[in-house]
Amino acid sequence: MLILFETPAGYALFSVDDDKITKPENIQKMFQDASQANKLISLKAFHRFENTTEALSAMTALVESKPNKALLKFLKKQTKKSSTQLGIVDAKLAGSIKEEIGVSLHPNQAIITELHRSIRTHLPQLISASSTPDLASDLHQMTLGLSHSLSRYKLKFSPDKVDVMIVQAVGLLDDLDKELNTYAMRVKEWYGWHFPELTRILTDNILYARFVKYLGMRQGVEGKSFETILTPELEAEVKEAGKLSMGTEISQEDLSSIQELCDQVIEISEYREQLYDYLRNRMNAIAPNLTVIVGELVGARLIAHAGSLMNLAKYPASTVQILGAEKALFRALKTKQATPKYGLIFHASLVGHAQPKNKGKVSRLLAARSALAIRVDALAEGSSNDVGMEGRAKVEARIRTLEEGIVHNFAKSTVNQKAPTQSHSVTASATVPAVTYNSAVDVRMEEDGKGKKRKRDSEGAAATTEESKKEKKEKKKEKKKKKQKTSQ
Repeated sequence: MLILFETPAGYALFSVDDDKITKPENIQKMFQDASQANKLISLKAFHRFENTTEALSAMTALVESKPNKALLKFLKKQTKKSSTQLGIVDAKLAGSIKEEIGVSLHPNQAIITELHRSIRTHLPQLISASSTPDLASDLHQMTLGLSHSLSRYKLKFSPDKVDVMIVQAVGLLDDLDKELNTYAMRVKEWYGWHFPELTRILTDNILYARFVKYLGMRQGVEGKSFETILTPELEAEVKEAGKLSMGTEISQEDLSSIQELCDQVIEISEYREQLYDYLRNRMNAIAPNLTVIVGELVGARLIAHAGSLMNLAKYPASTVQILGAEKALFRALKTKQATPKYGLIFHASLVGHAQPKNKGKVSRLLAARSALAIRVDALAEGSSNDVGMEGRAKVEARIRTLEEGIVHNFAKSTVNQKAPTQSHSVTASATVPAVTYNSAVDVRMEEDGKGKKRKRDSEGAAATTEESKKEKKEKKKEKKKKKQKTSQ
């Protein structure tokens, strides 16, 4: 029997004395020592890779369970003259090789697996005992070089590399929002000592920073024009507040420091807009269906929380619904309370527009549609957003149904049915006769003189009839006949 073993240096073909190997349970005991392994296994042939490029192409083909041309040529040459069976660990690879060169395979896969494990354990000793001892010394360096090349290849051609860009972009976007909010609040607090009324008038952070950089000192605010920054209503309100401001005086050095901070706020806001455009374009290219249903930011946060789009596609809809609320979920399970209804998906526009009492239902339906859209984006070859458009339309229709209060109740629907037209209307007296109470059919129980109860009708007459008397007589006759037969 021949065993194929793949090494970083090349393909090795070992010859095994299969007469002594009958059960897979005994193989581990037989190969405990390298000397015992050399008696049972010997290296028959070895195909060495010429360079790292050939080794890399061979290993990538083996990972996908596809035979390489060099491997097929090597096996065909070695098994052409001998009629022994070939053992390959990978069943899918073995089937492909059998179709290509028509070699006979070993039927017991358990024995092949145990032999492969034993060869891997004693590989340096088995190679050094063969006619190529220099290969054992170079095996470590070849393994290290192939591992580096294979890792570099996976990083270069990884299908998740675009997901990494989305994860990094949405993470940076969240960091920019935090820093921008901190800087903007610092500008308001710093300049508020000089012009405190401005904070109430201009609530937008970016607009506040632009105005402070343009205005400078509060003095002379009446003579300046702010048409490029403010609306006429806000401009009039700012000028009126500047006349009666209760702020303190600041120096020119203080103002220059505040304006430099305003420059930082404006630059960060502009960069954030560019980053958001980049993220939106990436999401439309990578996950168009998910973007249509939940939006760019929510979709990117879902991908970032899962790690990649493929990992997110493996999650069921229930996990997508509460993704981001893991702490609340486990706390609710531990305390036996109500579990959360939504996580990151709560920030989607469809859930936000729903009524508070319907947010749980909408989030569950949106998670189901999102899970389907994610799998289409991750596994489909095209880049169409038809699934997302259809899912969003159904969610919107469901939201309208919930808001209108349409409930399919049979009792309510029968009450609200329209009255029949005159052509089909029929009077109740013509179709259904009037039902009256018949007192003659009432039956009550009365006691006779012997203390026995008997049925009497409503008029007090005895309810027993002649037919009942005849039946009693017949039953008595039958009993007498049976007694006579038994006595005989």
